[in-house]
Amino acid sequence: MLRESLCRIFRLYFANGLVSKDVIELIGIVEESFPNATFRVKVLSPQAKDHELHCTLAGRMRVHRVRILPGDRVKVEMTPYDLEKGRIIYRFRSDQPLPLGEDAAHKPQEEPTEESTAS
Repeated sequence: MLRESLCRIFRLYFANGLVSKDVIELIGIVEESFPNATFRVKVLSPQAKDHELHCTLAGRMRVHRVRILPGDRVKVEMTPYDLEKGRIIYRFRSDQPLPLGEDAAHKPQEEPTEESTAS
């Protein structure tokens, strides 16, 4: 079921011309690290919420020796050909907000009060 929904998402992205290459980027959190720079990542993006991927580090991350630990928030690239594997392309800092309104979904927005609009 999740596989069909992910394939449907890929088809929509490609049909609308939103991507030029055969990958989609998702936001996730590292759950576990394995030997040889591989990780299990749980997806947080609304497109594939709670899907787990087996990810490796991208070459640029290896060259710059970016360290990934369990609990880190990362950006993952995934292809439609293998929906169980991915590539970690970016690690978010702990103080950096997540893109795509992920934080807004968890925090309610404050509505302006009459006192703040009057001054």
